[in-house]
Amino acid sequence: MLGTNLWKESLPSPVGTYNHTLHGLSPCPLTRVTAGETAADPQSRHSNLSKGGVRLAASVGTLGPFPTFDPCPCAHWSPVLADDFVVPFALQSPPSLEFEMLYLIGLGLGDAKDITVKGLEVVRRCSRVYLEAYTSVLTVGKDALEEFYGRKLILADREEVEQEADNIFKDADVSDVAFLVVGDPFGATTHSDLILRATKLGIPYQVIHNASIMNAVGCCGLQLYKFGETVSIVFWTDTWRPESFFDKVKKNRENGMHTLCLLDIKVKEQSLENLIRGRKIYEPPRYMSVNQAAQQLLEIVHNQRARGEEPAITEETLCVGLARVGAEDQKIAAGTLQQMCTVDLGEPLHSLVITGGTLHPLEMEMLNLFSIPESQSINGL
Repeated sequence: MLGTNLWKESLPSPVGTYNHTLHGLSPCPLTRVTAGETAADPQSRHSNLSKGGVRLAASVGTLGPFPTFDPCPCAHWSPVLADDFVVPFALQSPPSLEFEMLYLIGLGLGDAKDITVKGLEVVRRCSRVYLEAYTSVLTVGKDALEEFYGRKLILADREEVEQEADNIFKDADVSDVAFLVVGDPFGATTHSDLILRATKLGIPYQVIHNASIMNAVGCCGLQLYKFGETVSIVFWTDTWRPESFFDKVKKNRENGMHTLCLLDIKVKEQSLENLIRGRKIYEPPRYMSVNQAAQQLLEIVHNQRARGEEPAITEETLCVGLARVGAEDQKIAAGTLQQMCTVDLGEPLHSLVITGGTLHPLEMEMLNLFSIPESQSINGL
């Protein structure tokens, strides 16, 4: 019979150990076999994760005491035989707990409680937790997140993510690392780049999804399957006033599709002078409002008319402004593009939808719930 405390090195065959050699790994020095409980039902098959390790019940034979295994990151099991004691191949696949992983976790759109249960479990067990802090913002700050998660968070700005990602990947091959993203992890192309870089380094990853503005925009009543290509509207400067995105708005309108406009966010940005001089001096954060976006759109309309072009939209085009979607104080306003220039939706973040022209009756009925008071009925736009 097995003793009460046997180390695998003392056994003729690795009793109760993981079969590392099948997977090209060296034996794990942490694997230990100890005497455990006697199963009430020798035919049962189960595994029980606990602080003491993983208890495996046998599936065949009349068995003696059951061993307790110290957890091994390899997570592969093999049946072994020692004297009259059999440890079965009780698990047909690796345990559900995963090790040495990069997790990209969506936080949703509201507050600290919008994280999924799965996401919260991962956050609480990771060795390091980063909070992406430049593609979007929550309605609560870092301190509120840390209090609810029970973990310290490391702020990751654009420079950290795009230029110094090695800091995030450091030790991700030997311990779990979490990267938290407001909304859904795939709401920004930057996060796809993180996955590609992790893959090249041989670091496994897992994505835990959540709500984002890309699907939550349906709260305004416009049907999601009638949205075309999404566009971004950036802050204009004295020397840079891009209009190229307007071609996508035109294409969407021609196809009867709505256009979701994501509005610019400037967080930890440097002025051109400070950038050239290499000075780490940053501009105050700026978040584009629906008013600013509408004003820039109207200027594009005027510019196109001045060039003799027929603009895709006009001052009377029906639009929808959204603010803080997912938060308790979210606001929605439906009216003309001209009205969007003066509507007050309060604090960021804002988004703007340019409708695709013909609306379904249900869409019109829903938008009437949010029509700007001084405007005519949505049906008349």
